[in-house]
Amino acid sequence: MLNVVIFGAPGSGKGTQSELIIKEFGLDHISTGEVLRNEIRNGTGLGKIADEYISKGLLLPDELIIHVLTGVLDEKRGTKGVVFDGFPRTIPQAKALKKILNERGTDVAVMLNLDVEEDELVRRLLERGRLSGRQDDNPDTIKSRLEVYHNQTAPLIGFYREEGTYHAIRGTGTIDEIFGLIKKKLESLTTDC
Repeated sequence: MLNVVIFGAPGSGKGTQSELIIKEFGLDHISTGEVLRNEIRNGTGLGKIADEYISKGLLLPDELIIHVLTGVLDEKRGTKGVVFDGFPRTIPQAKALKKILNERGTDVAVMLNLDVEEDELVRRLLERGRLSGRQDDNPDTIKSRLEVYHNQTAPLIGFYREEGTYHAIRGTGTIDEIFGLIKKKLESLTTDC
């Protein structure tokens, strides 16, 4: 299985590039953010809990997000692979993902880190908020989300380096230029299999 963790700070283009990877390589997609936003829209118990964290730019507790991921992953059995978009976000989540995948006879093939300068991230997020109306794309929440990213999520780079699956991707340029770099890396993995 070609399991891909697409990684980067908020606004780095994970969702956009995930869609292109899915289309090109026939993979399934798991976006924990999308799952949680659907729960919030539907007013579920999980949605109410998630909204309390997301509206403040905070990460959900690891146990809760791992529970959500496990259920979604079980719905994806028998696929060519999965793009994990927005998960993992902490070292305990990365360890849990490894365990969950290993129990299913697979692992993360590559972690693609979309590297984008912070001022560009802020510009993108503000623009996305203006166009989409996403409540978490406002100056105060963006600042909080970037602080959380640097303090809690960025250490995953070291984890995946140790795993031997880390690969940096320049996350600036056109969408097609960025995807070209991703495609080249994923094609090298599929020919090695």
